[in-house]
Amino acid sequence: MDYNYDELLKRARAEIPEVTLKKERLEMPRLFVTMVGMRTTISNFKEVAETLDRDPQHILKFLTREMATAATYHDGRAIFQGKFPRDTFERLLQRYMEGFVTCPVCKRPDTKLLKEKRLSFIVCNACGAKSSVKQL
Repeated sequence: MDYNYDELLKRARAEIPEVTLKKERLEMPRLFVTMVGMRTTISNFKEVAETLDRDPQHILKFLTREMATAATYHDGRAIFQGKFPRDTFERLLQRYMEGFVTCPVCKRPDTKLLKEKRLSFIVCNACGAKSSVKQL
């Protein structure tokens, strides 16, 4: 059995999933936060949810629990009761990404949430790992 290094390398690269070859990383869009009275609005909330590839209601549920306030999602915007600075939302979205978006095994953001009966799992498209996540 005599193997050529170049042939083995080509064969190994053909086995690697397409997602792991991409060099682009998950980049959060800048949040457009406005405060009117005692309400704070994120006007590009739908764009944020699409970037994270998550349901906007799931992200909203996480944020409302972490901030201990009420919020609604309407027309691609999230409206929170109370005044909150943009850095609070950015910090909480970073925590959301660590818990519900990035793979705990390979640290890539190429994942999807899967619910089986009463349990939720994060399934990585890059490495194939399946890890449980806490319930909201």
